[in-house]
Amino acid sequence: MGAKERQYSIIEWVHEQEHVEVDDIAKRFGVTTQTIRRDINKLCEQGLLRRRYGGVSLPPSAATHLIDELQVRNLRAKQRMAEHVAADIPEGATVSLGVGSTIERVAQALIHHRSLKILTNNLRVAAALSVNPNIDVIVSGGQYRHKDQDVVGPEVTHFFSSFVTDFGIISTGSMDLQHGLMDHDIREAEVSRAIISNTRGRLLVADHSKWTLSSYCKVASFKYVDRLYTDVMPNQQRDGLPDSVSIIECGEG
Repeated sequence: MGAKERQYSIIEWVHEQEHVEVDDIAKRFGVTTQTIRRDINKLCEQGLLRRRYGGVSLPPSAATHLIDELQVRNLRAKQRMAEHVAADIPEGATVSLGVGSTIERVAQALIHHRSLKILTNNLRVAAALSVNPNIDVIVSGGQYRHKDQDVVGPEVTHFFSSFVTDFGIISTGSMDLQHGLMDHDIREAEVSRAIISNTRGRLLVADHSKWTLSSYCKVASFKYVDRLYTDVMPNQQRDGLPDSVSIIECGEG
């Protein structure tokens, strides 16, 4: 990952979390804290971030052209992937949907289905699907996370373990050929593991930038993925994946 793309990703992460520690940023991107401080210095000089309490936060004027450009770029990629996933889900299917904004996009792409049964711990997913009375939504209990608008904890893993669905759809914090799917929060990793352990069809939705990020919570190896929906697939990673993984590229053109 180049410096510019990493800086875009830092801004996006701070935009989501409101405040991020320098050490956490370095761990996520697998670089030194000195490298991250150089990135932060440039972004602060441009008025895109501000230093605060050992990390960085967004300035009051965070609605900048750079952030808008990043959000549009990510939105288009997520939308294309979500549309491809939705096209592959048949009417009448049972579907487990996990955490994250990418999964929320998948839910929005599913709202025109006439008959589905959805299991989720993601309240944004439930809200998106509430416009269609022909889709049954079952929501887990658990510890509510205000910022993410989902629930986590042992209640969630028990919830998903009580069913076997036709399709389990997850995203991930990062991807690694050696370790597979990784996440930044052990509670999110546990949710994803519960979903892929209790479904017949395991679908992963993740854009190519996930290969360049670094997380420390193990989710599962790629042998537990049946289909990978992504925007573009780098050749090195394509060659390193098990033959059992079907790759669906959703990029433009």
